[in-house]
Amino acid sequence: MPKKKVETVKKTKPKTVKKTTAKKTETKIEQKNDPKVELPKSLFAQERVILEKSDKAYDLHNQGVFGTVLEDKKIQLSLQEALFLMEKNKIIILDGRNKEMNFEVYIKKATKIEPSFWIRYCVFKDMRIRGYIVKTALKFGADFRIYDRGIKPGEDHARWIVYPVHEGSTLTWYEFAAKNRVAHSTKKRLMMGVVDDEGDVTYWEIKWVRP
Repeated sequence: MPKKKVETVKKTKPKTVKKTTAKKTETKIEQKNDPKVELPKSLFAQERVILEKSDKAYDLHNQGVFGTVLEDKKIQLSLQEALFLMEKNKIIILDGRNKEMNFEVYIKKATKIEPSFWIRYCVFKDMRIRGYIVKTALKFGADFRIYDRGIKPGEDHARWIVYPVHEGSTLTWYEFAAKNRVAHSTKKRLMMGVVDDEGDVTYWEIKWVRP
């Protein structure tokens, strides 16, 4: 009879990223701007944010691997990508009345669209600061797909799919098994990004092994 697979869970080495340490690990895309230089403008459009056509916008896409280029050559950002770039003072986000949005207003609007927005953003931001490329993974039935450091989409497949969860949330065994099946079927590693009340993230990687 074939041997049954046994599921094991391995906790990665706990790492937390505070605001003070995040500044030390900023990537090239997070360098300070000259206040005299105008930032690229973007429009908040419900589930996405659309960047204007400009050289600076294309630099964000080409160098930082943010967003996807649409047929009209504009760049579409996810809600998490847009907030990350706003927080790093790389773009300006305008609402439907052409009024600039601040951090608090943006989070309020984004949370109405995605109730778990803040939890997902904490994981997105933590991974980007660590040097990983993060993209949505809706077609895989997950929140994000994560590429190894130095790997861009198109150069190789993503290594992980990640589910951000709050430390106080619960999962049934059925839900947990379903997430494992998604990772296994897409030949990716499954990782849970557990966010505490302070916004710090701990990662748990789940693997299948044979006894």
